[in-house]
Amino acid sequence: MRTEDLDHPAVRFDRVTKRYGDRTVLDGLDLEVGQGERVTLIGPSGSGKTTILRLLMTLERVTDGVILVDGEPFSHMPGAGGRLVPANERHLAVRRRRIGMVFQQFNLFPHMSVLENIVEAPVHVLGESREEAERRARDLLDLVGLGDRAGARPTRLSGGQQQRVAIARALAMRPGILLLDEVTSALDPELVAEVLDVLRDIARSTDITLLCVTHEMGFARDVSDRILMFDRGRIVESGPADELLESPTHERTRAFLGSVR
Repeated sequence: MRTEDLDHPAVRFDRVTKRYGDRTVLDGLDLEVGQGERVTLIGPSGSGKTTILRLLMTLERVTDGVILVDGEPFSHMPGAGGRLVPANERHLAVRRRRIGMVFQQFNLFPHMSVLENIVEAPVHVLGESREEAERRARDLLDLVGLGDRAGARPTRLSGGQQQRVAIARALAMRPGILLLDEVTSALDPELVAEVLDVLRDIARSTDITLLCVTHEMGFARDVSDRILMFDRGRIVESGPADELLESPTHERTRAFLGSVR
């Protein structure tokens, strides 16, 4: 990370609105996530949480407002006369290298080995040598507890193991910001703990910025500096993890937490 990046939030949403036709999913959202901060987004389905992650992965475009990453325009870029205009694909491709994401589905290449799945992007996107990428991939496999499965195909792994490979693959791109989108929702209950334990270790042992969407409140408590409760595209309550989970002040938050515990 550049030294000057520390002077800016890792992520800032400035009056961001996202609409699909007549449906407003995010409604003038103001949000800041500090460098190295761990923030969890909670709320009912359709409240806008995952849309935030999709905007940061450039899978969606904002309708109004601006997203900044490390203090620099992300959703937009300077145009004629210094005015901000919607970012083109080249601008987005450069900016999104700072961001990694782990999805609900593992999205591993079935015809490649575990090691090849992790090495592919650092070599072809970051321009790392294959030797360097493989060395880092093996270190990351050790980190997620799969150092002995480098040569296996994904189809030979359990769902929990595949998700741990997907986490290693995201970290191989050296992101400063890691997005986690309901990473355990596709797993059988007995496999959830192994994935959450890996993520807890990453949160404890790195300074990476985490932005997480989850219904696992125990995990949210363990890894979060702050939890944000969303409803209808807006933040209805925000606070330290223990405080918000134990003593929520908003009725909507209390009702939601009662439904997921």
